[in-house]
Amino acid sequence: MFLKNNWYVAGFREELTTKPLARTLLGEPVVMFRTESGEVAALEDRCCHRNLPLSHGKVEGNALSCGYHGMVYNTAGQCIRVPGQDVIPTGACVMHFPLVEKDGLLWIWMGDADAARTQAIPDYPFHSDPRWAHKGNHYTINCHYELIHDNLIDLSHVGYVHGKTIGGTPGAHSEAQMSTERRDDGVTVRRFMPGTIPPPTYLRAMNFTGNIDRWMEIRFVPGLIRIYIGVNDAGQGFDEKTQMDKMGMRIFNGVTPETENTTHYFWTAAHNFRVTEPEVTNNFHSEIAATFEEDRTVVEAQQKRFEQFPGRKNVHIKTDAGGIHARRVMAQLMETEKTREGQAGVATRVPQTA
Repeated sequence: MFLKNNWYVAGFREELTTKPLARTLLGEPVVMFRTESGEVAALEDRCCHRNLPLSHGKVEGNALSCGYHGMVYNTAGQCIRVPGQDVIPTGACVMHFPLVEKDGLLWIWMGDADAARTQAIPDYPFHSDPRWAHKGNHYTINCHYELIHDNLIDLSHVGYVHGKTIGGTPGAHSEAQMSTERRDDGVTVRRFMPGTIPPPTYLRAMNFTGNIDRWMEIRFVPGLIRIYIGVNDAGQGFDEKTQMDKMGMRIFNGVTPETENTTHYFWTAAHNFRVTEPEVTNNFHSEIAATFEEDRTVVEAQQKRFEQFPGRKNVHIKTDAGGIHARRVMAQLMETEKTREGQAGVATRVPQTA
């Protein structure tokens, strides 16, 4: 079960060319493409004639043609040409999904298209802010999306899982000063770790000579987790207003369900130190990528055990607070969506047939 009336990351801007891009999102096969005029579009990935994926076709001007019999679809999913005949069959169309480019990302709305509001797409200006340099990647993770939420919201695991990179002293992460704020549409967790030993990644980036203070702010909304990490020499405090500390890091985490047990993970790592040195950005990206591979091992192993022991009870500890609230936010929003669909008496999307 998915929350469909929500903006999700579907890809990075540079991924989308005039060559169709196929991706399964929230259980739906989707084809995305860029027209020759630069417009982006997303359609159900099937031809309404004989169901060949439209991603097997090609872009023709501002439309997409099927690779089987050449039927041509516009960006709204309507068939506009059938080779060999003048009459277009009634109902010759496929589902269309709103797709928007913003901040170097592709955002898609998989639910009721009439409910999509582009102003609700989260802002992320750090992909273009000259004070920050960034690099990212896309992974497909073999686990339920909420296991990724749990992993990113509860960073007490960092000292235990990421000892070779961003870890530091394990106990410091478990004992961090923490606050949790829940809203109707999200959760914010703040963590403060004063006087800790700098981890290997930080030493390689900034060559700290003593202990450090670390500040972590994790902001969750459905489909997206934004993390700010601030680092200063111990006792120097934090610039909470501008969030431009001596060593600042911003991690963008687009979490988009692929299926019930697989998830698209779109991430970028931005830094505010040595931003004019591409080698530093590449090295920082490699360090963060290594931590995500460690996290992948954890969440995929969890998924296997959840499938093996579906009825076994799990206990909670205090650092689970943010993740528990995030699950409750998701559950409430999905229940509200389900109720509204029931009151309307129809599903938000009904496949078209020829």
